[in-house]
Amino acid sequence: MAAVMRAAIYLRVSTKEQTTENQERELRAWADRLGLEKVRVYAETASGARGDRAALAQVLAGAHRREYDTLLIWALDRLSREGIGAMARYLEELKRVGVRVMSYREPWLDTAGPVGELLVAVFAWVASQERARHIERVLSGQARAREAGIHLGRPRRIVDLSAVSARREAGETWREIAVALKIPTRTLRRHAEAGQKYLSDPQVRDLREPA
Repeated sequence: MAAVMRAAIYLRVSTKEQTTENQERELRAWADRLGLEKVRVYAETASGARGDRAALAQVLAGAHRREYDTLLIWALDRLSREGIGAMARYLEELKRVGVRVMSYREPWLDTAGPVGELLVAVFAWVASQERARHIERVLSGQARAREAGIHLGRPRRIVDLSAVSARREAGETWREIAVALKIPTRTLRRHAEAGQKYLSDPQVRDLREPA
């Protein structure tokens, strides 16, 4: 006798004014028609554009622990509205751990069906194209910024090492100096150590000494 496949149900609405009751009723009835054993219902109220959803994290964790075999969703946009790249990652991750994903509103979405592998591959390809275009836009923007003389990255910090040395000789602690100069203590000490190494270099010392 074949083992009964276990199903988890994922429900999501975006606002507190909405309810997951209709989704749950339909998906429970669908699971019964498919002969699936319902083992877990995950539900949450959160925007599908967010990737830090608690219930979604539990869905993925449960899949990795093989707590269920099939994930039933009301529609693809209930799983995610973060873009096709995120959607591809979720489907690939679930498929990789052996979990079948099925959508009630989109019968064509069945990752264990005949087009399941092709579907995930297409999603992944579109996501890779989106990433490539994003990288191109970033590199192009960086090039334009450099041409315009705009500094990229974190603001450069200028540390007056002579002032730091004078404060240290006066007995101030690194923390007191950092607060006074409005610089993180770790950054201050890193600059000071780098400056000390530079000044202790024999070639630098020879340059500072008169001929």
